[in-house]
Amino acid sequence: MKQAQSVSVDTSFEAMTAADAPSCWNYQHIIDSRSPAEFALDHVPGAVNWPVLDSAQRESVGTLYQREGSFKAKLAGATLVARNIASLIEDRASSIDPHARLLVYCWRGGNRSGALSTVLARIGFRTDVLEGGYKAFRRWVIEDTARRAQGLKFCIVAGRTGSAKTDLLHLLAQEGEQVIDLEALARHRGSLLGATPDSPQPSQRAFETSLWFQLARCQPGRLVWLESESRKIGQIQIPESIIERMRSSPHYQLEVESKVRSKYLLDHYQHWIREPERLQAITLKLRPFLSSEAYAALEQSLSQQRLEEFVSLLLKHHYDPLYDRSIAKNFRSEKRRIALTALDGASLQDAVRQIREQHRDSAQVPEVGSFTAAA
Repeated sequence: MKQAQSVSVDTSFEAMTAADAPSCWNYQHIIDSRSPAEFALDHVPGAVNWPVLDSAQRESVGTLYQREGSFKAKLAGATLVARNIASLIEDRASSIDPHARLLVYCWRGGNRSGALSTVLARIGFRTDVLEGGYKAFRRWVIEDTARRAQGLKFCIVAGRTGSAKTDLLHLLAQEGEQVIDLEALARHRGSLLGATPDSPQPSQRAFETSLWFQLARCQPGRLVWLESESRKIGQIQIPESIIERMRSSPHYQLEVESKVRSKYLLDHYQHWIREPERLQAITLKLRPFLSSEAYAALEQSLSQQRLEEFVSLLLKHHYDPLYDRSIAKNFRSEKRRIALTALDGASLQDAVRQIREQHRDSAQVPEVGSFTAAA
């Protein structure tokens, strides 16, 4: 009769193939037996949720433990766990290949994962249980992120707000370069107006797990391209190990005239233009940081729907000074300047072509200098 096998975090996640999760770790299924609320906060990439206790049941068992002690709580919990596992097996197990390799985990690698993995193993599935559960995985993510950050070569795309840095990164990715889009992972564009309506940011833990997973898929010896960022993207904090490596890495500085950037921002932030009340409410947050004259001009241009003027003033009085101070303070490594006279696809593609020509072996770093990519 098969028994579930206990496996450590490093044994499970250190080696990774090019396949998608969870197959990249040689598991066909990774099963998270925690509650849906725990799963939503963060989980192993590629995992599916088989809640042995749902969120309300877990809370009720915890309350019973506090009020009436361990025995009654475990008795009530066991009843719920048995019923839920029976339903999970009936609803989901029949669709799994009998020869598939499974990894099961819960919060600490204890009762929930133990109960579910025992049943799956007795059925005949090749089942592993993650030692220490999600808590051990979480520690691994933090520690392994720092290790991988030290072993990778970063190159940063910098530039004032509206310089199409993200578009340039995406073009680099299309050309086969290793790219990590931190703003996409954080679901935020990293500025006062960077939030996307109706698209909340992930939890800090989920962001860090997604970032770790992307770092783990990068090949050492090849450049990894990122956009210059502050320590925070919206409410998400970039791990210290990553931000310090970014700040010490060489970078390309995109230089684009304000008028070109204003038009770009108007084209790419239409969701705010369609919601003038929300835009006005957010603009109000700038009042303590601007002179009374600058804020009055900004408010007037918005109220009169002179949007290009509004964006130009926003860049002049807020975004550009803020960005310049941050770059001067935090990114003191070597720079290579790229002058862009337009931000259309052809201009950006030309910039990408020139960047890649300088890094044909993907291991070099840019020398100080400049070049121009014109439309």
